Amino acid sequence: MTAPAPPPSSRTLTFLLDGDVVRLPDPTPTMTVLDYLRDTAGRCGTKEGCAEGDCGACTVVLGEFDGPDRPIRYEAINACIRFLPTLDGKALLTVESLQAPDGPLHPVQQALVDCHGSQCGFCTPGFVMSLFALYQSCEATDRASVLNALSGNLCRCTGYRPILDAALRMFDYPTPQRWSRADAQSSARHQQLEQIQRTEALRGNGFHAPLSVDELAERYAAEPNALLLAGGTDIGLWVTKQLRDLPPLLWLGEAKALQQMVCQDDQLIIGAGVTLSRAWPQIVAHYPTLAEQAERFASLPIRNSATLCGNLANGSPIGDALPVMLALDALLELRHDTATRYLPIDQFYLDYRRTALQPGEFIAAVHLPLPSAGEHLASYKVAKRFDQDISAVSATFLVLLEHHRVREVRLAFGGMAATARRASAAEAALRDQPWTLASIEAAQAALQQDFTPLSDLRASNAYRLQVATNLLLRFYLQTQGEDVSLPADPASIQGA
Repeated sequence: MTAPAPPPSSRTLTFLLDGDVVRLPDPTPTMTVLDYLRDTAGRCGTKEGCAEGDCGACTVVLGEFDGPDRPIRYEAINACIRFLPTLDGKALLTVESLQAPDGPLHPVQQALVDCHGSQCGFCTPGFVMSLFALYQSCEATDRASVLNALSGNLCRCTGYRPILDAALRMFDYPTPQRWSRADAQSSARHQQLEQIQRTEALRGNGFHAPLSVDELAERYAAEPNALLLAGGTDIGLWVTKQLRDLPPLLWLGEAKALQQMVCQDDQLIIGAGVTLSRAWPQIVAHYPTLAEQAERFASLPIRNSATLCGNLANGSPIGDALPVMLALDALLELRHDTATRYLPIDQFYLDYRRTALQPGEFIAAVHLPLPSAGEHLASYKVAKRFDQDISAVSATFLVLLEHHRVREVRLAFGGMAATARRASAAEAALRDQPWTLASIEAAQAALQQDFTPLSDLRASNAYRLQVATNLLLRFYLQTQGEDVSLPADPASIQGA
C-alpha cells in the first residue's frame, strides 16, 4: 500500500492498479484500457480477441467506491472497448494482480490449474477475471450463477466443462492472503479509493467528466456537437472497428445524480448513468416476468458497463430494452441546459436511429410505472443463441384485463421495422374485446398491417412475421396458465 495521495488534479487521470496510485496527465480520450495495459503498463496477460466486447479475452475487474459505509463494487468489464479516462477514481485489477508476490496462486487460479481448465490458454486470463468477480460477490455458488458470470467469455478450444468445475471448486480452497473477500473490502482499500475521489471534474484533451447534472447539461448545451459517453459499449466499437476520430467526449459516469434509482409516485425512476447490471434487478423486482429478458441482455461484462438509458438513446431497432420500455409505457425525462421536458417513449423514435432529441438535449432518466392489478406482462427474445446474440425478433406484451375483457394493451416489437415500435393495428383488434383465442387470431391477422419486415442474415421477412404471430399466441396461452416452452432444437420451430 502506498502513502496517502494528494487530491487528483483536473487534468490528471487517477486510479489504482494493484494498490498503487497511477496518475496520467492528459490521457488520450479514446485509448482503451486494453491498449494501456498491453502497450503502456506492460501487462500482457489481458488479451485482445475480438476488440468488440464479445469474446471476453480482455476481461478485467473494476473496483468502484460507493461511499465509506458501502461495499466496494467489483465488476468484470471488457477492457477492449472501455476508454481509459473512465477509470478515474476506480481500482483496476488484471490477471497479474491476484497472486501474492512470491506467494501461492489465488483460489480462482489454483482451481483452474487443478481442474485442467486451460487448453491453449489464450482465453484463460479472461475466465480468471470473470470468476474472480464472482468470487468477490459470494461465498458459494451454483452452476446457474457460474453460467451467468461466464456469459461474456468464449473458449475456442471448447473447454467449458473443466472451467465450470473450477468455478464450483474455487470456494473450497483456503482463504488467500491477497484478494480474499475480507482483503477486498478492507478499511485500507476503502481509504485508498476514498482518497482519489474527485472534488472537481476531470477535463482536458477532448474529455470532460462533469460531477453534476447541471454541469453536464450546461456543457452539452454549449457544445452540442460533443458526444455523450455512458457505457461506451457501442461507441467503443466506433474506435476499435471503424477507426473513427471522435468529437470531444462528455462522460456521464461522474454525475452522481444520474447514478440513482428511486421509487416515487408509483414510478421507478432510473437515472441515465445506471448500468444495466444495476437497473435490471430493480425492474425485475417489480416485473418478475422480465427475468429471462434481463439475463439474455448481452453478457454480464457488457451489462456492467452499458446503461439502460444509453440503450434507449441509441435507438437501434434491435435494442432489447426498447420493446420492454414501449410495452411498459415508459416516460423519458429529457434535459437541455436548465429546461426539463417529459416525452412518452412511443413518441421518441422517429426513424432508423433517429430520435426526438434536440441538439444539446439528453435523456436524464427513464420513468417506469409500477404494475397495476390485472396486468399481464411477458417479454420474448428469439435469436440463434441463448447468450450474447442479437435478436431476430424481440417482443414485449402487456395486457390489462377487467372481467376477461381487454381494457388496455401494448404490443411492442423489435427487429420488425426501422425502429422498435408498437403494433397499433393489432392493439386495436384486441382493445375492448373479450380475451379469447378468437380475439388473438384477429390481432395476429392485423400484424400484417403493422409490419413489413426486411430479410437479412438473421431472418427472412416470412420468418419474422411467423414468429411475431406465434409469440402473440404464446402470450395468450401463458395468461391462461398453460406452460408454453420453445423447442430445444431451434430448427424445429415452424418457419426456421
